[in-house]
Amino acid sequence: MTLSRMQIDRLGDRLRRGSLADSDLRLLDQYRRSFGEAYEKVVDAIRNQLQLDPSGRPAKSTSSIIEKLHRESIRLVQVQDIAGCRIIVADRAEQERVVAALRAVFPAASVVDRRANPSYGYRAVHVVAQISGQSVEVQVRTSLQHAWAELSEKLSDLFDPAIKYGGGTDEVREVLVSASELVEQVEAREGQISDLGAGIAELHQLSAPEDLPQRLPDLLRRLAEARARISERKAKLGEVFNQMIAEAERGEAS
Repeated sequence: MTLSRMQIDRLGDRLRRGSLADSDLRLLDQYRRSFGEAYEKVVDAIRNQLQLDPSGRPAKSTSSIIEKLHRESIRLVQVQDIAGCRIIVADRAEQERVVAALRAVFPAASVVDRRANPSYGYRAVHVVAQISGQSVEVQVRTSLQHAWAELSEKLSDLFDPAIKYGGGTDEVREVLVSASELVEQVEAREGQISDLGAGIAELHQLSAPEDLPQRLPDLLRRLAEARARISERKAKLGEVFNQMIAEAERGEAS
């Protein structure tokens, strides 16, 4: 049986009100499983056309869907991440390339950019593909954005599920917001260095000033040093996130 949009939204209303009748839970399970074919099409397209290997899940859990309905003023039919996958890339430049490639593969997709306006510190780009009227969310994260998200997830699992959505203690929120701002600063600096390198190369090829050939070795040396410094800072920041996760896990075990 295929549910109509009205049936889906009425189901969502009942679940939001706290109705957990077995019949409604079965309907919700049927609805979430109906995204399986669309999910497989998206994953296959990413693997075959973009040569990328996403991780993901064909269906959000029933409890996660119900929690989202309680947390947000949204109709069930508007939930865009019932099915979804994730792509982790090295940096912002690669993130931009992958997002552009996804938009080419899925022309009807919408894009939600959470980098400039993060959600409780969470930064990423979400590309929501539309397959036969069903939404499949593709999260595109840089390695640093992913490390931050893993830290937020771990703290939420250990201490308070509300941490991911701006809850938790003031101390935890401050740690996550500060860490998120560091991610943005490092990645913005990395992007500036990359743009500078591209500008130097283009200037040299097109209409270089007379003194540029003499200055070029020094400019390239300084550029390489800047890239090395930012790469080292990225690596250290990632290590800090991993250490914080490990410490939280040790605290749970004790």
